[in-house]
Amino acid sequence: MPVAGIKAGSSVRRRRAKGVGQPQPIEDELREQNERFSAAVENMSHGLCMFDADERMIICNRNYISIFRLDAEVVRPGIRFFDILQHSVDIGIASQSAEQLYAIRKPYIDQAKPSTYEETLADGRIVNISHRPLASGGWVSIYEDITEQRRAEQELKEQHRRFDAALANMSQGLLMYDADGKLIVRNERFLELYHVRPADFPLGMSHHDAFKRLLELGIYTKLDPDSEISQIEACLRAGKTHVTHRHLADGRTLLVARRPMSGGGWVATFDDVTERRRVEERMTHLAHHDTLTNLPNRSMLRERLDQALSDTRDGSLAIFSLDLDHFKAVNDTWGHPSGDWLLKCVAERLQRCLRNETDVVSRFGGDEFVIIQFNLKSPGDAEKLAKRIVEIIGKPFRDKRHDMRVGISLGIALFPNDGKDADTLLKNADMALYRAKSEGRNLYRFFEPAMDAMVRARRALEIDLRAALSRREFELDFQPIMNIASGEIVGAEALMRWRSPVRGLVRPDDFIPAAEETGLIVPLGEWALRKACTTAAGWAAWRIAVNVSAVQIKSGTFARSVISALAFSGVPANRLELEITETVLMDESDLVLKTLRQLRDLGVRIALDDFGTGYSSLGYLRRFPVDKIKIDRSFTRDIDSRDTAAIVRTIIGLGAQLGITVTAEGVETEAQLEFLQKEGCVEAQGYLIGVPSKASDINRLLKSSATIRQSG
Repeated sequence: MPVAGIKAGSSVRRRRAKGVGQPQPIEDELREQNERFSAAVENMSHGLCMFDADERMIICNRNYISIFRLDAEVVRPGIRFFDILQHSVDIGIASQSAEQLYAIRKPYIDQAKPSTYEETLADGRIVNISHRPLASGGWVSIYEDITEQRRAEQELKEQHRRFDAALANMSQGLLMYDADGKLIVRNERFLELYHVRPADFPLGMSHHDAFKRLLELGIYTKLDPDSEISQIEACLRAGKTHVTHRHLADGRTLLVARRPMSGGGWVATFDDVTERRRVEERMTHLAHHDTLTNLPNRSMLRERLDQALSDTRDGSLAIFSLDLDHFKAVNDTWGHPSGDWLLKCVAERLQRCLRNETDVVSRFGGDEFVIIQFNLKSPGDAEKLAKRIVEIIGKPFRDKRHDMRVGISLGIALFPNDGKDADTLLKNADMALYRAKSEGRNLYRFFEPAMDAMVRARRALEIDLRAALSRREFELDFQPIMNIASGEIVGAEALMRWRSPVRGLVRPDDFIPAAEETGLIVPLGEWALRKACTTAAGWAAWRIAVNVSAVQIKSGTFARSVISALAFSGVPANRLELEITETVLMDESDLVLKTLRQLRDLGVRIALDDFGTGYSSLGYLRRFPVDKIKIDRSFTRDIDSRDTAAIVRTIIGLGAQLGITVTAEGVETEAQLEFLQKEGCVEAQGYLIGVPSKASDINRLLKSSATIRQSG
């Protein structure tokens, strides 16, 4: 809108008064000045409107017209201020009447003082009005549409509210530092975790001073703040997250994670992981130790042996394979509790027999133990230890009610003469043990190359195995699995049996290892898989569980065999459960993991058998997500022990948190089942639920009752 009604500028008058000659008429200069002023007003980013002492408009710019959606033909120089307000009401832009709007503005006009206020228009926009009086009367107003600014401020306020709410409700403590290493955010949880006051860690405190304060308060001990800060800030400058565990003076452990922020500075979170660390340490201990005797288990001994053999500085060593004589008679005569007590006593005596802390005694399972004797100067050292063991174990074991006597047989293999790797040494020690037992028991024997009777026997077993497969001497028994909550049978595990016309009923523990070593487990497992699926085809919705070994999975044809068995039987993939042991997952080859994932993607369920008895079970759960974990029968048997009960409870809780079904094996008593039910275990399997039975028997069992109770 053109500027109108401009009064002659006083500067022009002053220049004429001084008599300065002008190259052009005054009227031209005034017009030029008016145009410059008009251009300046029109190019303002805000709206502008000027009124004289009679409240009539002198000038306004386009932004003023635009902000209020006014009609430029109506709002022209000379129009009264009230009429402009009425016009805004007429076009529907004003949120109030002209009289109300005028009443609001009138005090600002009359006071003739600078003022600022806001007006909300009918369409929701917010306009900031800056009122400035003129010396000659009248006023000038500057108008700014601040709608987006207010919206942004409101959003920022809401973000702050959400941020404050998040900080207040975080389970973790939090500190935020700016690019200069100054504390800018601190939540209440941080103060609670460290038992400190806000005054101890005020905003603006430096990172270095925060460390010093923790030391002064005795929360951290033996910490060099300069070194720690140097390491932390170097990591953050590299754009990496710095994570560490802080051990507090009160015994708690906090996980501290520092993450760099894109705009500079970093955020630190503090999480109390004391209980988690204790559970992890306990689980790690259990993964490496026998639950009954607390001796190192097979995995830990193997780890220690491999380490020793890789370090030539350890020199010669001896491997002892030990087996109690007549232990079965103790179990049969006095019961399993007495047998367990005896095993604990044997473990203690074996530990006392060792010369020093470097020697290792391990329980491999049952009544089998293995010892590593280090720093062997001569075979005579091993013989002295063997004699001491035979003598000490041969003494009576007295509990409150009985005197128990057992003997012990030992086989000894020497490194490096009898083998240079763990497998060979353990195998040769076992062969020597076999010789000791065959020669009368309660003896020790050193390995000799001539001890090939065991090898011959093994070869004979392999020959019989090959023939047994073609003669169809294998069969499957099925043991039911029960849902504890409902009491209903939900499936069964297929258990392989070998009924040899010559050998009689051969235990799986006796022939499965030979089948795996020879590769016969592949066709044998394929037969078992197809047979189990065919049997399960008549079970309606019940699942069938089949044990598979690492050898089968690594054969390269395993996935095809599974798919073929499912297609042949018509059993849906989600009703097949493949039970694997940790040894399968220990082999981290691409083929094994790829095969398992392929089958899982098809809907086949994967169960981790004997959970907790091997090496680093938790690590395997992280590497490969399984559908089920099966609590080993050794845990179920010892469930009345407080420590074992705690572990079983932890495993059940772990399964619940990860969404993994937990099945307890070896359930033989109502007390065990009651404990498992109370703790939320999903499934149970064992003689209390049902003994391994023929297919025909299991079919009748599954169809006759929803709730099964059998004793073995």
